[in-house]
Amino acid sequence: MHELLNITPEVANALREQRAIVALESTVIAHGLPRPQNLETAQRLEAVVRGGGAVPATIAILGGKLSVGLNRDQIHLLANSDNIRKISTRDISIAVAKCWHGATTVASTVWVAHRAGIRVFATGGIGGVHRGSLPDISADLPELARTPIIVVCSGAKIVLDLPATREWLETHGVTVIGYQCDELPAFYSRQSELPIDARVESPEEIAGIFKAQRSLGLESALLVAVPVPPEVEVPVEILQQVLDTALKEAESKGITGAALTPFLLSQMAQRSGGATLRANIALLENNARVAAAIARVLS
Repeated sequence: MHELLNITPEVANALREQRAIVALESTVIAHGLPRPQNLETAQRLEAVVRGGGAVPATIAILGGKLSVGLNRDQIHLLANSDNIRKISTRDISIAVAKCWHGATTVASTVWVAHRAGIRVFATGGIGGVHRGSLPDISADLPELARTPIIVVCSGAKIVLDLPATREWLETHGVTVIGYQCDELPAFYSRQSELPIDARVESPEEIAGIFKAQRSLGLESALLVAVPVPPEVEVPVEILQQVLDTALKEAESKGITGAALTPFLLSQMAQRSGGATLRANIALLENNARVAAAIARVLS
């Protein structure tokens, strides 16, 4: 495993010195945001983490190596190449064996970050239970249920079945805490009417809960739900309208499976006049800021 990990000297030094580190995913760069906002956001997220007193560790698979921490050229490659594969946990062994370039999802980023020794990961929204009658569940959820790491997010992506996702997390023992909020955020919206397990007001409280989990030997992640900043929140009525339209468009085009979520998010950005894209970028930056504060307390 050590031979397959390609950790930058900066991240390796921070690990040895037990300094604050925040893992960041790379799917948002390669597949989650349009160009050029993807590159701009990737660079901005690393700057936000540094500004918060932590070392950023963007994770990807490059040439079959599990890369923990990326340089400028590697981030440019992820942002601008059309040949970057989307890598979830099930794909890691294939990507390593075939020497692929791949962007890591929430699930695979969590898997790699934990094995590198990183305790805090910031993302936008996690995957979850998909809409529809089939039991289509993102690989993010079982990875959260079996990997002890702090995941800072704004809930699950709005295009998913949010009540079913919340129920899955509860059933599988994933603790969900709200950072300065009383309900689980709904990605672009601060409201979902779905419960959290506890409200916290500070990074110190989050660190205390995480340490208690580790002392008890609990192996699941600690999910820290952070609402989207109020100034960029998309009103619920607009969200529902553009989502319904996007769902009908996807159905008419027969778009399903792994292609569905990015299609829906793209359609929502177009049909909301860019409001959902602005909210997405803002919550990514805000979550990175909160994650840096948590990592700093843990260090």
